[in-house]
Amino acid sequence: MRKIWIMVIALLVAGISVNAQPKAKAEKATFGMGCFWCTEAIFQQLKGVKKVESGYSGGKVANPTYEDVCTGKTGHAEVIQVTYDPAVISYKDLLEVFWKMHDATTLNRQGADVGTQYRSAIFYSNADQKALAEKYKNELNAQNAFGKPVVTEIAALKNFYKAEDYHQNYYKRNGSQPYCRIVIKPKMDKLEKIFKEKLK
Repeated sequence: MRKIWIMVIALLVAGISVNAQPKAKAEKATFGMGCFWCTEAIFQQLKGVKKVESGYSGGKVANPTYEDVCTGKTGHAEVIQVTYDPAVISYKDLLEVFWKMHDATTLNRQGADVGTQYRSAIFYSNADQKALAEKYKNELNAQNAFGKPVVTEIAALKNFYKAEDYHQNYYKRNGSQPYCRIVIKPKMDKLEKIFKEKLK
């Protein structure tokens, strides 16, 4: 008995609870919402998001470059891959931000950015993500939430190719550039207005 108590005390001193639950494993979500500079900037602000990487998904060309994707012939979309803590922010929460922070009713277009590489897309990693994404999309269409049908592609994630280094953390590094001020800054203002309680 004495040995057991010594072990318990040692664990407590080390700051480890004997009833501690294992920490939730980080999960990933992949979204296309037009220009990945905008999308990356939005999701980087959310509590529970550990990392956001810009890249390419949904096409058939392996290891595409930005120039390749810009031709619109690779089948890839500009996307971001979010690594998040599900104990802090859920996939459902991420979907809410996804639907409200871009126009999911325009086919192959977001604002002035036109082409299949700018399409609205959700690339799911498992059956739960697929079910939630499809349920949310169906509900939005049933309610005619946007006045027009949601055209977001929902497909299995097959590959994620990280974009070139100069695309990563673009808004953080280039916030004073005209594109960032004119296109991204208004989205950031909208994010703060709608999702203030979810921001870091």
